[in-house]
Amino acid sequence: MSDRKPASIPEYEVHAIRYARMPRLRRDNFLGGDPHDGDMPMDFFVWLLRGGGSTVLVDTGFNADMARKRRRELIHCPIEALAPLGVRPEDVQHVVLTHLHYDHAGNLDRLPRARFHVQDAEMDYATGRCMCFAPLRHAYAVEDVLALVTRVYEDRVVFHDGDSTLLPGIELLKIGGHTKGLQAVRVNTARGWVVLASDASHYYENMEAGRPFPIVYNTAEMLSGYAKLMAAAQSEDHVVPGHDPEVLARYPAWQGSPHVAALHLPPRKA
Repeated sequence: MSDRKPASIPEYEVHAIRYARMPRLRRDNFLGGDPHDGDMPMDFFVWLLRGGGSTVLVDTGFNADMARKRRRELIHCPIEALAPLGVRPEDVQHVVLTHLHYDHAGNLDRLPRARFHVQDAEMDYATGRCMCFAPLRHAYAVEDVLALVTRVYEDRVVFHDGDSTLLPGIELLKIGGHTKGLQAVRVNTARGWVVLASDASHYYENMEAGRPFPIVYNTAEMLSGYAKLMAAAQSEDHVVPGHDPEVLARYPAWQGSPHVAALHLPPRKA
């Protein structure tokens, strides 16, 4: 993909909103484990994109019931967390579901006007024969999948087959790997093309060291996906992983919030 940006392409503000977190160890975050047994906690994010008259939410998080079920610390509802940024649920026009795991595809009923964008392969995976196997369906919540099926029957789901353009300045990148139909998001900002990796790379270290996260449908796709993420971004500093607490440390906080980072601004200097 070219880094050239015609003047007609909007520039978007992009905010990473942390809505939950959980403790983990390093050995939990790499395929084959890790020789070091230190802490490596996980943050949970949704991402808000605004520009060109459009409001787009990337992923929708989970609710309080799911937090209790999965034993996650819910900081705040990810949909309610949009309010301080001046966004009401009914303002969200498009939702990109990077994949349908429980922490990315809940709360669909709270977005009354949105159209939901998902890869064909992800819906096939989440509703097909792979879900006959407990290890493969563990990270899915059947109620979330059923909620998306309901939106299909309401004509509110847009299916994508591979890379595509959602809006001028927002592109969907099919990656796979972590799940059969995982997609990342490439977005034009004032500082260049930023790539929201979502779970194509949970942590910076997964992609930078070529060490896959252990929840994986296709390891080869996950590994090749790291190169695709890097090629689509303006630089390595423009690729943002899906669950790394380091994101909030690297990027400027929005209005001093400890839970919201402005990804359209340059990262802080080390």
